[in-house]
Amino acid sequence: MREDHRSNIQENPDIVKTTVEKLSPTRTKLVISVTPEELQPSIKHAYEHIAEQVTIPGFRKGKVPAPIIDQRVGKAAVLEHAVNEGLDGFYRQAVEENDVRPLGRPEADITEWPNEKDFSGDLLLTIEVDVRPEVTLPSFDDISITVDAAEVSVDDVEEELDRLRSRFGTLVTVDRPAKNGDFAQIDLVAMIGGEEVDTAANISYEIGSGELIEGIDEALDTLTAGETTTFEAPLMGGDHEGENAQITVTVNAVKERELPEADDDFAQIASEFDTIGELRQSLRTQVERAKVFGQGTAARDQLVDKLLELVEIPVPAQLVEDEVHRHLEQENRLEDDVHRAEVTESSEKTFRTQILLDEVAQENDVKVSQDELTQYLIQGAGQYGMDPNEFVKILSENGQIPSMVGEVARNKALAIILGKVKVVDSNGKPVDLAEFTAIAEDADATEDADATEDDAVAADEAPAGDEAPAEAPAAEEKPKKRSTKKKADDK
Repeated sequence: MREDHRSNIQENPDIVKTTVEKLSPTRTKLVISVTPEELQPSIKHAYEHIAEQVTIPGFRKGKVPAPIIDQRVGKAAVLEHAVNEGLDGFYRQAVEENDVRPLGRPEADITEWPNEKDFSGDLLLTIEVDVRPEVTLPSFDDISITVDAAEVSVDDVEEELDRLRSRFGTLVTVDRPAKNGDFAQIDLVAMIGGEEVDTAANISYEIGSGELIEGIDEALDTLTAGETTTFEAPLMGGDHEGENAQITVTVNAVKERELPEADDDFAQIASEFDTIGELRQSLRTQVERAKVFGQGTAARDQLVDKLLELVEIPVPAQLVEDEVHRHLEQENRLEDDVHRAEVTESSEKTFRTQILLDEVAQENDVKVSQDELTQYLIQGAGQYGMDPNEFVKILSENGQIPSMVGEVARNKALAIILGKVKVVDSNGKPVDLAEFTAIAEDADATEDADATEDDAVAADEAPAGDEAPAEAPAAEEKPKKRSTKKKADDK
């Protein structure tokens, strides 16, 4: 029923009369006037919906006449139902007709009700909502960025070769103090308040990896087999995750990785090459490519920082506050003021960046094809170690697909800017970032655009957060009604 009701409203180009007042660069007030004729479809729907819900002797569900509903339920209830059902449609229509670009959840007040006896008189709605600020983009051609030169040294190649050798190394027990890079066979006991809460026996841990418990690398440094130490650290998992515990660690053995000789035999075992010289040349090519990739990443990061310096982009305070609260609540660190300040700064930068890139995407009419979205989702699934289908299912269930569309569009927008600015290395040599600035041809981008058009619209209305899968509130959200009950003195 609601879908039919909305479509009827949207077919009428004069459904609402709206005045728009800009309260601040990021806040807008809409005053929407709805005439009795315009409210009539919502009234009709309200009667139909109530008729399906109420049970009245002598009448079938859905067949209760309006006069009986007026008598048993009351016209005031019908009017309230109609307003609540129609509010979202009136708001959406007003936003669309007045080119308002919301960022957060709207807050609505019913400031004037129609007469409940005959539904005469206008319905007056006052809605405030955070909106995207107006952004003036700079001239990208005037921007210059300097990145480190992509120079490959002999040491760079040898480091890469050592990493490859370590994959084929063997662990050998040594009789000396442990050091960074060694593997230690250890026993762990965690105590909280004198009670043992966790134990682990004879586990192998690579010192310096930082993957077990905060502070364990420092605790193990210089210990030899048979020695024990105790330190305090928060637990990283289990029922007591995040709680501080007394950790006792005993070293059973210290092992180092013994690497194979870097010779032709190793090259034949570890690669498709016959000689160590050929393998080294291949590794040099890989390092060169990695450094070029690093140049591209550095250029993008510098470009974003440079643009944020050049462009004034205010962000709604409530939008930032909501995101910070969500983040800290997930981490169970709502009382951590230091971390709150860090997350606040990060969130503000994230929203400013998203607003900026959204503006670039809109100005350049950036489209997102189905193939581009699919590739982005597959990459995201890989980062989380998830099956792509399961990853997409979770995003879809949580309404996150539009935000993913927005992220793809922003990436393309950043590529467009990167192709216009001047990028040189520390030696003054121009840097070829064609691989980072190439985007899909317009024909390819529009070929599948219809498949994601609705998602792209939704994504345009709400910036995605920097931490998937949680995002900022979307403008597709219904208005938050601050006062929708019919007041007694209005009757």
